[in-house]
Amino acid sequence: MEKKSCMPPNKTPISPNFILPKNATDAHCHVFGPRAIFPYHPKASYWPPDNGKEELKKIHDAIGIQRAVIVQASCHGIDNRAMMDALAHNPDNYRGVCIADESFSVNDFEQLNEGGVCGVRFNFVKHLGGAPNLDKMKKVLDRVIPLGWHLVIHVNAEDLIEYEHFFAQLDMPIVVDHMGRVPTDQGVEQEAFQILKQFVHNENWWVKVSGAERISKLGPPFEDAIPYAKELISIAPKRILWGTDFPHPNIKTHMPNDGHLLNLLNQYCETKEELEDILVHNPAKLYNW
Repeated sequence: MEKKSCMPPNKTPISPNFILPKNATDAHCHVFGPRAIFPYHPKASYWPPDNGKEELKKIHDAIGIQRAVIVQASCHGIDNRAMMDALAHNPDNYRGVCIADESFSVNDFEQLNEGGVCGVRFNFVKHLGGAPNLDKMKKVLDRVIPLGWHLVIHVNAEDLIEYEHFFAQLDMPIVVDHMGRVPTDQGVEQEAFQILKQFVHNENWWVKVSGAERISKLGPPFEDAIPYAKELISIAPKRILWGTDFPHPNIKTHMPNDGHLLNLLNQYCETKEELEDILVHNPAKLYNW
C-alpha cells in the first residue's frame, strides 16, 4: 500500500543575493533513497520522491554550499544506510546525524562514528509518530555520550511545553530543529518560545534557525519568522546553526526556494560576522571540521 507522498523540491534555486563565505555549511539536509537501493521504512508516515546524494550536491553547488550535515529522516527509520552512503562519498565535507534505538550496540555506534556521524536525532512531532519512549531514549543517549555526540530534537511547540522538565535534565549538547516549530501567529511571547529561549541561554543548547517555511503563517517570503530567528541569534550567536531542510519533506503548500531561504538568513543577521559564524564557524565547532 502506497504511503502519503510529498511535494517534490524546487530544483532550480535562485542565486543568493550575497556572497557566501568559504566552507558555508548546510547544517540540516536529507537524502531520500533512491528507494530501489535504500527502501523506506514500511511504517513511515511518508514516502518522498527520490532525492539522493547527487541531487543534494547539485543544489549545494547552485547556492554556494560546500559543507553539509545530512540528518537521517524518519522515512528511512533506523536504517541509516542512505545517509552513510552519502557521507562515504564526501567524508571531508559531510557529517551525519543518525536515528537509532535501544537495539543499537556500542559497536554499532562506534561504526557510525567512524563513518562521520556526530549526533543522534529523536522525533517528538505527532505527524511523524509522536514522542519516543523516554527510558529507551535515555539508553541510547548513554551509549553515545562517550563518543562526544550531541542530541538533535525535532519538536513542535507543544512538545517544548510538555517535555520541558525531561529536556532540562539532559546533560549533553542538544540541538533544536527548526526553531522548535513555534507558530508565528502566536507571537514571540508564546510559552513555547519563552521555554526555548530559556534553554538556549544554557551553554549546551544549540538551535537551528531553519524551517521558516514551517513556522510561517503568512507564506513566502516567510518574513514573519524573522523576529524569532533574531531573538535566538541575540541570545547565543555562537550556538546557532542553519540548514535548507532540502528536499523539504511534508511541505503542504509553499515549496521554498533554497536561494530565497539563504537570503532570509541574511536578513536574520545584524552583521557579516554573525552570518559567517552561523554558516561556517558554529557548525565547524559542533561537527569537528
